Amino acid sequence: MTSYALFGALEQGFAYGLMVIGVYLTFRVLDFPDLTVDGSLPLGASVSAVAITAGYSPFLAVLMATGAGFIAGMVTGILNTKFKILHLLASILTMIALYSINLRIMGRPNMALLGQDTVVDWFNNLTGLLPQYSTPLLFCIISIIVILILIWFLHTEKGFAFLATGDNKQMITSQGINTDNVIIFGVGLSNALVATSGALVAQNQGAADVNMGVGTIVAGLASVIIGETVFGDKTISRALIAALLGSVLYRIAIALALGLKLGAFSITPSDLNLITATLVVFALIMPKMKKKFLAGRSA
Repeated sequence: MTSYALFGALEQGFAYGLMVIGVYLTFRVLDFPDLTVDGSLPLGASVSAVAITAGYSPFLAVLMATGAGFIAGMVTGILNTKFKILHLLASILTMIALYSINLRIMGRPNMALLGQDTVVDWFNNLTGLLPQYSTPLLFCIISIIVILILIWFLHTEKGFAFLATGDNKQMITSQGINTDNVIIFGVGLSNALVATSGALVAQNQGAADVNMGVGTIVAGLASVIIGETVFGDKTISRALIAALLGSVLYRIAIALALGLKLGAFSITPSDLNLITATLVVFALIMPKMKKKFLAGRSA
């Protein structure tokens, strides 16, 4: 792997890191399978692109994207808690609706940001580094700040209620906590992070596309599983960091796979879904294989 490909993988890993953290919050913390993320990622990109082209600050555009993602997540949470629609179906309904909403926001399938100022340009000018170095650094800093805020939040009283809702809903309900509100907030927070990731990706790539969210949930789950397998998840702090690093490892694995050539055979971008599925299967069976290996040695 060339240094350019490595820094590109780091850039993608940290850019999608917030999305992976959002997926971790719903799937692991809340125990809420949420497919809304396939729609909230392009939602964040769409809102950010429209805001920037309308003359708003790129920083404000990111905040607007975050708010839009939070609202999308709240809709899924409300459909599940207030209208008693199965969480998986509720998220699918929101995801489908977001496709049309994203088209309505942009007024077209995609929108370019050529010639527009972005947070990436601002940070490049601030540091004076080459974009291939400064952009991964920017996304890494943003991801670390978000993780620190989440660690602080999850150690507050409301944060403990958040954790307990996914772990033992009946127990936390008996303590007088309204779990419906916790779920609505939690799914909203998750999709706010996903939309923020979409806004950063769009500003980095210089374009927003209505189809850029396809496969987001698969990539997010793969990153979470890889991170947990490699780095562990004994504490919430470690689990959040593992999710971020899992995103980086996932993108590096993809970059390595795309550069692999065996004679006349080579992997193309059309094979990414197969690669992702293979990585997830490997990450899932590796702990079991490790246990069997250790058990065999002890015997």
